[in-house]
Amino acid sequence: MPPATTPSRPEIRISRPVRVAEAIKGWVVEEGLRDGDRLPQEQELMQRFGMAKGTIREAMRILEAQGLIRTRTGPGGGSFVNAVGKERTRALLGNYFYFKDLTIADIYQLRLALEPELAASLAGRLDGATLAELEAVTLEYAEPSRTLDEEREQHVASLRFHALLAERSDNPLLGFLIDFMVNMLGDLTVYRKLYAPPNAELRARGRDYQLQLVRALRDGDGEAARSIMTEHMRTAQALMESQEAEMLRRFIPAHGAGGDRPPVR
Repeated sequence: MPPATTPSRPEIRISRPVRVAEAIKGWVVEEGLRDGDRLPQEQELMQRFGMAKGTIREAMRILEAQGLIRTRTGPGGGSFVNAVGKERTRALLGNYFYFKDLTIADIYQLRLALEPELAASLAGRLDGATLAELEAVTLEYAEPSRTLDEEREQHVASLRFHALLAERSDNPLLGFLIDFMVNMLGDLTVYRKLYAPPNAELRARGRDYQLQLVRALRDGDGEAARSIMTEHMRTAQALMESQEAEMLRRFIPAHGAGGDRPPVR
């Protein structure tokens, strides 16, 4: 009996412009080019990478679409290295999840894993101005909202508290991931109207946890900060999931039992 053979994987074909775009990125790193540095002219790129004008132009368009280069016309114009900003990166990554039908549980699974560790790492390391800024944010939702618009703004403000903590992380990857999740949750809250009807318990308990957290951060108590953030995330998840369930009850009768959820944008 002949030995079983493992099916070969289909070969992934990468177009020539994509390969050249990757080669240009590698060359930029090797040369140590930084944000704002000028790239060689088209003719030099053709010679350096041994490619025709059309391929080089398409590769440059790919890099520009990725935000890694920018072009300027006129005197002093040309192509320049561009450091991709946080806002653009967040938007591009958010597009990937546009049709993924994320749930509260999806987001909080990661928030529970990451935010308590961030809180513990920041204990005793934040200056007085940052701690005052965190406390000032909580004043924006110290009182119950009077309108749905105000309720929505309070939800967004309460998430800004967490974005501020993410900005202070010494780990840029951890800070970005938390900031990204906070913004995704904000988008989900707004587009799915998870702030309606108002949830007084969510506002009050969330603010109480945040004020406790500020005290632990000021005292330099990392274990307390980790514990408080963990309970904050668990409580927020439970209350937000109840808001999500209420949204689905409102949405399904209007669109039929087979209707899809509104997408996260």
